[in-house]
Amino acid sequence: MPPAARTEHATGRLHAPEGPTAPAGPPPADPHTPDPSPAHPHTPDPPTTPTAPTAPTAPTHRTTGHPPPTDHPPHTEAPTDHPHPTSRFLARAALVTASLSMAGAVLGLVRDQALARLFGAGSGTDAFLVAWTVPEFAATLLIEDGLAFALIPAFSVALARGSRGGGGDPVRALVAATLPRLALTLVAVGGLLVLIAPQLVEALAPGLPDPGLAVDCTRLTATCVVSFGLAGYCSAVLRAHRRFFAPAAIYVAYNTGIITGMFVLGGRWGVRSAAIGVAVGGCLMFVVQLPALLRQLRRTAPREQSREQERDRRVGIALIATVLLFALCRQSQILVERFLASHLPSGAISHLNYAQKVAQMPMVLSLMLCTVTFPVVARALAEGDTERARSRVERDLALASCMVLLGTAAVVACAPQMVELLFQRGAFSARDTDATADVMRVYALGLLGQTLVGALARSYFSAARASWYPVGAMALGIVATSWIGVLAVGPWGVRGIAAANAAGITVTAALMLAGMRGRGVPVRMRPVLRELSRPVLAALAAGAAGAFAASRCAGALPGLAAGGTTVTVVFVLLGWALGAQGIAPALRSVRPATRRLPYGRNR
Repeated sequence: MPPAARTEHATGRLHAPEGPTAPAGPPPADPHTPDPSPAHPHTPDPPTTPTAPTAPTAPTHRTTGHPPPTDHPPHTEAPTDHPHPTSRFLARAALVTASLSMAGAVLGLVRDQALARLFGAGSGTDAFLVAWTVPEFAATLLIEDGLAFALIPAFSVALARGSRGGGGDPVRALVAATLPRLALTLVAVGGLLVLIAPQLVEALAPGLPDPGLAVDCTRLTATCVVSFGLAGYCSAVLRAHRRFFAPAAIYVAYNTGIITGMFVLGGRWGVRSAAIGVAVGGCLMFVVQLPALLRQLRRTAPREQSREQERDRRVGIALIATVLLFALCRQSQILVERFLASHLPSGAISHLNYAQKVAQMPMVLSLMLCTVTFPVVARALAEGDTERARSRVERDLALASCMVLLGTAAVVACAPQMVELLFQRGAFSARDTDATADVMRVYALGLLGQTLVGALARSYFSAARASWYPVGAMALGIVATSWIGVLAVGPWGVRGIAAANAAGITVTAALMLAGMRGRGVPVRMRPVLRELSRPVLAALAAGAAGAFAASRCAGALPGLAAGGTTVTVVFVLLGWALGAQGIAPALRSVRPATRRLPYGRNR
């Protein structure tokens, strides 16, 4: 946490910069609408020196300073292209996004529970999980990383220019120019995957005992290339306008489709029913966002575009290439794991999958704040305000690191109890529980690296220009994962594969953090590293204490309760004592963020 961002005001706003406090305006009606106060009325800007615009086409009319506050009546909507959402709005938007993402993650656990109960951890589930590689790649490339990294900064540049001109939404022109071409490309790629499904399965998992089942499932899941691409495009447009509710709900719809497919069709179609559910769930991801997208595009009439705004309609090929290659390299860890695990006894791929799905939950939740603030950082860079972008990124790193390390300590301490409660029923045996818990503890060691890579990637690509450094860093991490996995799979089996994953992503995180100084957002290296060391120490102590407490209790539920409580108490107290700046602000932000929750406030 940077020194200039440590002071918390009495109102409890999330990470407000240092400075005298002025009366705050009325809270926003919901996280779809920016805070009515246009320029952080409760805090001044941190002192900066003039900087050149980070994006090549960014305006240069200012680097610091905000427009004077403008009064709005309560519950009225501020302009959607407003550049400076307040900390209260960001906290509330992050809470809504995290709540819906948690609901989606819980349904994801229910989905995995249903998969384990109905089909166990054998050759059938291994075949489906090989086919699931397609939606996993599609989610990373088209929803979580690739399209978002390319489109949100491009939309932010257009909105920054549009805020200086007349009415109308400049994103309309960008959508009209790019969406039809994207849809055609997605249809072509999806059709190609259907045709080459046998060759794809052979390349992904040559040791599968039943490749025909995997081919059938792959052809069904290939449809998600189209649906995920459209869903990711909708999410990018809505988040650029600071509309977070519909994009955060997509995994609720997705997992609902998969769960329904398995229970309705499982008796007749077996594990193929899960692949059918993936196809249906992907369509629901797009449908759930379509009404919000149409409302946003109809909000204003199109207007004539200037030459500068016409250039905003084009998203650079180099930018798209770098973000897609980065996302592809990042997701290639799954390819390495499943390739190596396909040569192990049946169930190895399933144990890896179940362990990852549970262990990754802290990482997913920790990145929700970065998802909300990514448009803010991109907008700041589009306006040439690198100081505001740097301060925001450093605060995000502190908060995300604390959240994921708390989750890491809990996973390491209580892995057997978690797996037993979640999966040990039906076809999922006690032996499967022990194997999955061992993998989960090893895999959790890479969660901090996963979080740092996700947060830093947003910083590298937030300037709406190509950046090849993170692609190279990710490629080196994949090389490390591959070599360590080859060496470790023999003596340690599936645990060696998990250790290779953790080591490889940690290498990538270290390289990306070291390269931030001259690329992307110029974060300050020493303060960031010093801040990271505090929650790491707290997590080590909390994990050891939690494991001891969990082992003293008979039964999975008492052990999880004792271990989880011990981890939380030790981590928070020790982190507070060490001065971890991601702990106190997060706790103090809970009350103002929940004081007037959207869709449930008292008028």
